[in-house]
Amino acid sequence: MKKTLMLAGLLAASPALADEKPVLTVYAPEYFTSEWGPGPAIEKGFEEVCACDLQFVAGDVLPRVLLEGDKTEADVVIGLNTDVLARARATGLFAPHNEDTSALTLPIAWDDDTFLPFNWSETAFIYDKTKLANPPASFQELLDAPDDAYKIAIQDPRSSISGLALLLWVKSVYGDQAGEAWAKLAPKILTVTPGWSEAYGLFTDGEADMVLSFTTSPAYHIIAEEDDTKVAAIFPEGHYFMTEVAAQLKTTDTPELAQSFMDYILSDAFQGMIATTNWSYPAVIKEGFLPEGFAALPRPEKTFFYPEDEAEALRVPALAEWEAALAH
Repeated sequence: MKKTLMLAGLLAASPALADEKPVLTVYAPEYFTSEWGPGPAIEKGFEEVCACDLQFVAGDVLPRVLLEGDKTEADVVIGLNTDVLARARATGLFAPHNEDTSALTLPIAWDDDTFLPFNWSETAFIYDKTKLANPPASFQELLDAPDDAYKIAIQDPRSSISGLALLLWVKSVYGDQAGEAWAKLAPKILTVTPGWSEAYGLFTDGEADMVLSFTTSPAYHIIAEEDDTKVAAIFPEGHYFMTEVAAQLKTTDTPELAQSFMDYILSDAFQGMIATTNWSYPAVIKEGFLPEGFAALPRPEKTFFYPEDEAEALRVPALAEWEAALAH
């Protein structure tokens, strides 16, 4: 009798066992996995072709990988950017992406065989033109304005890639005078948030006059909300270029599935959804990939970019300048 019951239980369980799908674990920033980020659409799209279960783990991607080392549960990471790649590469944890990158349409050359770009934009301060009558026309005008002229929300460069991009943007424009530039900017900083979502929320809630974001951010308001009041302040001094990347881990126990995800990143399906889910330029721009709202976006005439080794060399001194200015 017991054997009969046991056999019946196994038979009942077998369909569930047969239905189990391989799991792909992808570490990603919190903005990426949020309901307004690209994660949900990417998860749905990839699962339709992979016969797998794509599971995002949200948080600070690089710090977590650095902490976990070769014991990491990640099969793939996504959402790193070029300013942190020197530290990521030094871990030796990442495998080649095995992709043909000749179709990339980045404004810089890309020949990295480990880290694969999936989008790009430039840093910018976003403001509401119905609420800010006299936005700064240049970075210098922003710095020279009275201390109470603007309330700006920025992100912490120790936890946010956009916050780190701001450090390097200031360094690009002001070089050895970056410390003095931060001293002028600091009184206008309303708050420093851990990540992009918190800062942008303060701006959209009307608590901040300006927010550190990207030149493509207004596209969301134009397309999704039919609102053209959110504008990127374009500065003649130039803007800092940032591309986000993905990479697969050498330690993955599902290497074929991880490679399939890397293949998916450069697919038309993935790249075609970036503009209206990540609100940035796709790494591969083809006809139809950019909605009409992107055509109205102003582009800076000058763009700054540091290769990863230079960005890493500048990170510590730039962070010290930032901390000194905000400590007063």
